[in-house]
Amino acid sequence: MIRFGPSGNSESFYAEGHEHTEEAARFVRERGLDCFEYSFGRGVRMTAQKAASIRAAFGAEGVEISVHAPYFVNFANPDDEMAEKSFGYVLDSARAARAMGGRRVVFHPAAQGKDSRETAVSRTIDRLKTLRDLIYREGLEDMMFCPETMGKIAQIGTVEEIAAFCAVDPVFTPCVDFGHVNAREQGSLKTAKDYRDRIEILEEAIGFERMREFHVHFSKIQYGARGELKHLTFADTVFGPEFGPLAEVLHELRLEPYIVSESDGTQAEDAAEMKRIYEKCGG
Repeated sequence: MIRFGPSGNSESFYAEGHEHTEEAARFVRERGLDCFEYSFGRGVRMTAQKAASIRAAFGAEGVEISVHAPYFVNFANPDDEMAEKSFGYVLDSARAARAMGGRRVVFHPAAQGKDSRETAVSRTIDRLKTLRDLIYREGLEDMMFCPETMGKIAQIGTVEEIAAFCAVDPVFTPCVDFGHVNAREQGSLKTAKDYRDRIEILEEAIGFERMREFHVHFSKIQYGARGELKHLTFADTVFGPEFGPLAEVLHELRLEPYIVSESDGTQAEDAAEMKRIYEKCGG
């Protein structure tokens, strides 16, 4: 089943007087949405009691929850000690996700740094193989670990690179941030074919069954010569991408991803708009 929901709480959530993540479950469900992404962007800090409370609230409303690992992850870092921290960030996020009743962990794979692109990508693949071993050792292989396409030129995470990362092992599922792809590629996503071409790169690498429930981030993003600058809302008429052509492709290819809106402050409303657009396509 295709799912739509927000990344974190929108401005309207707080405007209605809500404060706690547990309240987001009903807030999301009342808007006809099906999922929610919780961010550990600044670190994994959550008590077992809080995780259990969130699990109960989201379970009661039938809303699926995913998590975003800390932004500090960088599997291309030449410093082995820093790589160890990256392993910890992802594994800690997975443990927390499981405690909260979720099974998807999104993470930023790497930054190029001073190395050549080839060296940085190769090192990232090696580290992901180590991460795979740690995932199995800890019994977390039933979780979905989702390396994300990135929006800045200096970051590792093109569509082709994510395809290579996910080919390492079935525990890895692509997180395609189409706003990032569009920003990195200077406004490349305009037609259904543009979206289809990028999805097919991933499907060729990992197969239809693994791609069927891939993870999606979507928002309009302002960009410059070096890629991503700022997340926008669907009200923006200057920068893309538009969701309509992607909705057509998802329906045509019978894909059922988990789609998260990362709009700036209107993520719940824009997630609902994406669901409406998809349903108009016959979804």
